Amino acid sequence: MTFPVVGMVGGGQLARMTHEAGIPLGIRFKLLSDTPQDSAAQVVSDVVVGDYRDLETLRAFARGCDVITFDHEHVPTEHLRALEADGIPVRPGPDALVHAQDKGVMRAKLDAIGVPCPRHRIVSDPQDVAAFAAEGEGFPVVLKTVRGGYDGKGVWVVGSVEEAADPFKAGVPVLAEEKVDFVRELAANVVRSPHGQAVAYPVVESRQVNGVCDTVIAPAPDLDEALALRAEEMALNIAKELGVVGHLAVELFQTRDGRILVNELAMRPHNSGHWSMDGAVTSQFANHVRAVLDLPLGDPRPRATWTVMVNVLGGDYPDMYSAYLHCMARDPQLKIHMYGKDVKPGRKVGHVNTYGDDLDDVLERARHAAGYLRGTITE
Repeated sequence: MTFPVVGMVGGGQLARMTHEAGIPLGIRFKLLSDTPQDSAAQVVSDVVVGDYRDLETLRAFARGCDVITFDHEHVPTEHLRALEADGIPVRPGPDALVHAQDKGVMRAKLDAIGVPCPRHRIVSDPQDVAAFAAEGEGFPVVLKTVRGGYDGKGVWVVGSVEEAADPFKAGVPVLAEEKVDFVRELAANVVRSPHGQAVAYPVVESRQVNGVCDTVIAPAPDLDEALALRAEEMALNIAKELGVVGHLAVELFQTRDGRILVNELAMRPHNSGHWSMDGAVTSQFANHVRAVLDLPLGDPRPRATWTVMVNVLGGDYPDMYSAYLHCMARDPQLKIHMYGKDVKPGRKVGHVNTYGDDLDDVLERARHAAGYLRGTITE
């Protein structure tokens, strides 16, 4: 029996963990990585170092692959169409992926299919930003470059027309959005296969620090059951309407008046789903592999009452390995996932998962471990 080869474009930690999920299934991976030192390039045996923005590099990489998937959304749409024309399955395909690549396209499509979003429009200059603000509640407003932003990059909260100049310096269209008065951020993670089977994970709460995901709680505490169901149905409908194959993360605002609004889309495994590695019957990574290969999807239900994920960010303490003794001895149930990255301040270098029946205890254990690994907690 010949097992398929999954071609993964991008060598970051998402590719690393997706590869890990494929190992028990005997799935082989081929990786297109920027450098041999990238997170996934350290563990995948078949690595091609090259530029994903070059079509001929992509075509050469795709030879021998049964399907192409991604750990980021930055491959040019026209290149993906060329691969499809060559007969290479691309999942998610370019018609779907463009909605995660371009925030303007995403907002227009979500409007067309009736998905609630913050008030928004493309703006042309700082004076147009002021006009957009005047059409609503005034400043502040949120400005986003339509392509290329992540983890708070490419996003500005501006309080005046004078502050609105910087986003236009990138030379790409700028999307203006109302600054939503929200209670908290949620995420609905779903996975969809080519023949339309889909599963939904429990809606989670995502807590941000300086624009970067810090903590995820699964399921979201004190979330009304009807609102949770609405969020799952919304995510499943978006996946269907956009033709997503693989994992889709729908980042949401829960507003003070009881609504949920779509903030962002990601068509790949996502930080808000890392809890599922240890807290769900089938992880987001395993289900992404199944989906792109059109295998039956796995059970997304949680295996514990509560699972908490906390990201481990780099700080001034580079020797994280020496902290394992304390963390593992203190909490034998702790799950540590490191990405093989050099430690730099503020950089995501790993995450920890904890689980149990008492949410306060599970939160404390996860925060302590992440803080001790970073060096901000020393006892």
